Amino acid sequence: MNKYDLTITKLHQMVKEGVVPGVSYLIFDHQHTIREVTGMAQVYPETEILKPGMLYDVASLTKVVGTVPVIAQLIQKGTLSLDDPIKQYLPEFNDDRPTIRNLLTHTSGIAGYIPHRNELTASELKKAFLAKMHVEDSLNRQIKYADVNYLYLGWIIERIYDQPVQNVITEQVLKPLNLPTATFNPTPANCVPTEVQTKRGLIRGITHDPKGYILGASCGCAGLFASLKDLEIFSHALIENNLNGLLTPKIINLLFKDQTRIPGPHSGSLGWKLFHAKDGHLVISHTGFTGTWMVLDRQNDQGFIVLTNRVHPSAKNQEFLDVRDQLLAIYLNPKCQFKLERK
Repeated sequence: MNKYDLTITKLHQMVKEGVVPGVSYLIFDHQHTIREVTGMAQVYPETEILKPGMLYDVASLTKVVGTVPVIAQLIQKGTLSLDDPIKQYLPEFNDDRPTIRNLLTHTSGIAGYIPHRNELTASELKKAFLAKMHVEDSLNRQIKYADVNYLYLGWIIERIYDQPVQNVITEQVLKPLNLPTATFNPTPANCVPTEVQTKRGLIRGITHDPKGYILGASCGCAGLFASLKDLEIFSHALIENNLNGLLTPKIINLLFKDQTRIPGPHSGSLGWKLFHAKDGHLVISHTGFTGTWMVLDRQNDQGFIVLTNRVHPSAKNQEFLDVRDQLLAIYLNPKCQFKLERK
């Protein structure tokens, strides 16, 4: 496993140099696993040591751990189709061109500005997202990652199940997979804090995402809290046994192939970003704003899960994004050479 030495060195350096307060990471390669929890959970206003089993606000990992599996189950059952128009399920939306596929692959072109968005109530915010957005020329021409796509998917799930999307994810994904601590309603003391904000103070055990904070259980793009163990179980299930049988091999195959309608090779499957491994086959990856990411390699039965609270005490942390990109490149190609000293 010494091929991961450089990856581990870079992870340690990230903590040592204060790029993140602490890190919980896991690298698995078939049956061999490296896991470590190191650093601090909190540095302001008081210090607190990071402990194994603590829950992280995984932010946009909610999309691929929760929302994508639920949509995939609905596709399996024939309840909806990838190329159904959004408007079929959300008639309040004003354009009949974007489809479920577009939402999943971030090729919908849906964009727009909602004034004073963070001051709206949940019902006002949902109404604004459905009525005030427009479709740009990038529809089916460009991947533009946007949370709005997964807000819409969450509301489509709600229309079908007639209950909040986060409740559906809990019943259809978290519980069947027996994830021991994954939840949308954690005990704050068990959670790693995120940002210290003027209005909200120290955010702990409540989603950092401002849209998720307003929408609560009706948010399909963020809001999940999970431990390293939860994501380890999820990852093995996804790449080894079709999410413990929740999905069919046919649906799982879709996750590892480009699903956009853009001509030529592109990098978007159903929710996941595609990367090429060293030998050229495709692996899937996703990140979360709070400082989380996952890389899963079905062909080689390998995975790389990193949980940090890079937004603590402040979300102004460009250095983390640079280091994350280096770490991903090093992991995918261990022979990559990067200077390990700070710039």
